[in-house]
Amino acid sequence: MLLRIMLLENVWKLCEQVKKNNPSELPKCYSVFVSNTGRTVPLWRQKAGRGDDKVVIWDYHVFFMHCVGPNRCLVYDLDTTLPFPTYFHKYVTETFRSDLALRPEHHRVFRVIPAEEYLAEFASDRRHMRRPDNTWIKPPPPYPPIATNGTSHSLDDFICMTPGKGPGGPFIVFHNLFICSTNHQICNKIRRLSKIRKIYIIRSIYMIFFDS
Repeated sequence: MLLRIMLLENVWKLCEQVKKNNPSELPKCYSVFVSNTGRTVPLWRQKAGRGDDKVVIWDYHVFFMHCVGPNRCLVYDLDTTLPFPTYFHKYVTETFRSDLALRPEHHRVFRVIPAEEYLAEFASDRRHMRRPDNTWIKPPPPYPPIATNGTSHSLDDFICMTPGKGPGGPFIVFHNLFICSTNHQICNKIRRLSKIRKIYIIRSIYMIFFDS
């Protein structure tokens, strides 16, 4: 449970570590938020999940992604039962599966945020780590809460999946990845509809790159 409630900060710390120790790799790193308007997103292969497939429904999820080379990305997810890290293709296939088999209210939407932007704009006063009576669910980490750009709490901006709001982008509906893999005309339409950045699907439906 402690890892779960600290997930946001752990991803932020991963970004910070890359910037400090290997800054040339930072432009290849992303923080990826997963949610939807109803905040009910099913994920498989999760430590808190049930059954053989370890499925659970989260209000949101976040993971760290590092594009290590052409057509190769690694995912660092502290909640997964998969290897740490895991190649993106395997992670997406086993963690999200296809929206085609899900009810519309469970369709996932992804907010992809460059690591540099996540470091600059994410802030948390740790309110999500407290009970209604304001006591800690688990003891907080020893370092001070993350505050940036004069903001003490911006979590809701990152979880929000309303187009045009919040940092990062573009928003990607998971089903569109499968469509883009076989229909380039539809893929081009999705690119044109993107208000923030262009979407490039290269070689595989699982490799996504974003213009800065």
